[in-house]
Amino acid sequence: MRRKALTAAEAAALVPDGASVMIGGFLGVGSPRRVIDALVARGAKGLTVIGNDTGRPDLGIGRLVSAGCVAKAIVSHIGTNPVTQQKMLAGEMEVDLVPQGTLAERIRAGGAGLGGVLTPTGLGTSVADGKQVVTVDGRDFLLETPLRADVALLHCYEADYYANLTYRLTAQNFNPVMAMAADIVIAEPDEVVPIGVIPPDHVRTPGILVTHLVERPQ
Repeated sequence: MRRKALTAAEAAALVPDGASVMIGGFLGVGSPRRVIDALVARGAKGLTVIGNDTGRPDLGIGRLVSAGCVAKAIVSHIGTNPVTQQKMLAGEMEVDLVPQGTLAERIRAGGAGLGGVLTPTGLGTSVADGKQVVTVDGRDFLLETPLRADVALLHCYEADYYANLTYRLTAQNFNPVMAMAADIVIAEPDEVVPIGVIPPDHVRTPGILVTHLVERPQ
């Protein structure tokens, strides 16, 4: 179905206060910066953000942290962000640290409708506290539960008006897997191209998974 592109402000208005939000990117590379800026401008509150890291204070998810938009972050590390550390130590923000590979697989499980992921990562550490241990063929594994979100905010290189998406290099990171694991998927492209310009074998996220497109930068 052909999509009408939204402004960044219109996209941000679709993310209610208190929502769980997956945000693509790795230290800001591959993050939807215009929608993040619009969320900050809107004064979003109480978000649970799921992403690789909290970037820097002025970049990526870190912009939301600095603006007080985030109540909880589920991330593999806090990045180079002292604001996250300060808020975490002051009890102003909850941080759930998840090993990076486990985080990716939990999101993938959420998108695939699986009941969880079995992984040896974290056995014998504080990561295992309160989690079920499952023994398979004599080996112990932690059962990690799936992750889904109310909204996924993605960044892509190109989109067509059917919302088929492409990514460039490492900016792909968490974006494709998050497209599978949220009720509403909003994609922010660098370019919006006519239908048929993107070769079928270049599509990394098919349009059937994308709810809304954000207009390209002016």
